[in-house]
Amino acid sequence: MLTAMSTTQVAFAVTVVLTAYLVRGMAGFGSGLVAIPLLTLVLPVSLVVPVVGLLDYTASLGHGIRYRREVRWRDILPMLPFTMAGMLMALLLFKTVDGAMLRKGMGVFVLAYGTYNLLPQRAWQLGSRLWAVPAGGLGGLVGTLFGTGGPFYVIYLALRGLDKLHFRATIAMLFVLDGGSRIAGYLASGLYSMDTLRLVAAAFPLLALGMYVGGHIHTNLSEKAFKRGIAMLLLGSGGALLLH
Repeated sequence: MLTAMSTTQVAFAVTVVLTAYLVRGMAGFGSGLVAIPLLTLVLPVSLVVPVVGLLDYTASLGHGIRYRREVRWRDILPMLPFTMAGMLMALLLFKTVDGAMLRKGMGVFVLAYGTYNLLPQRAWQLGSRLWAVPAGGLGGLVGTLFGTGGPFYVIYLALRGLDKLHFRATIAMLFVLDGGSRIAGYLASGLYSMDTLRLVAAAFPLLALGMYVGGHIHTNLSEKAFKRGIAMLLLGSGGALLLH
């Protein structure tokens, strides 16, 4: 796959991966949202999602283990059966749905999420753990299909009223559990090939560099302005996927 790409495509992919993990190093999230829609402009969805899933899992593992004592397991456990059901449905779709249709579906999702991030953000009221049903199912489905089910998990944990410390620890552990399950599913479905592993190996130094530099960047941008910039990037990449 790497040898079949043009020099321009390789340069584009390198820039995307480096930018995605620079963003993650700065903000602690967002690598999948940046990398996946843009990389699918030059590579198949069924290749990009497992590659970025493995890279993101590597980035999440350390954080999840480090803060494991602060994890709110009573809010995670109700989600897991529905997350697994969503993942299984997504793996079936990977095998049966045309790649172009998956790309269009990703474009719609990215546009919707980018638009959501531009809207005024509301303060969430405390909600029932029953919200684990749609959040887990949609997180597993969308996360497995498009590599980025995090928005549904974030909304659910916001509804549960977690403080900042428990929120960060719990979302990190969710990403570890979700990512590990997705990787196992991709592996069982035959989505990891030598091409996939070569791409992961080629991208890993870019991940390390982006995370390191991003973690040491001190910016004057407010959190609101930073999120707005990410939202605009998502709108652009979502539109490009629909037009591609």
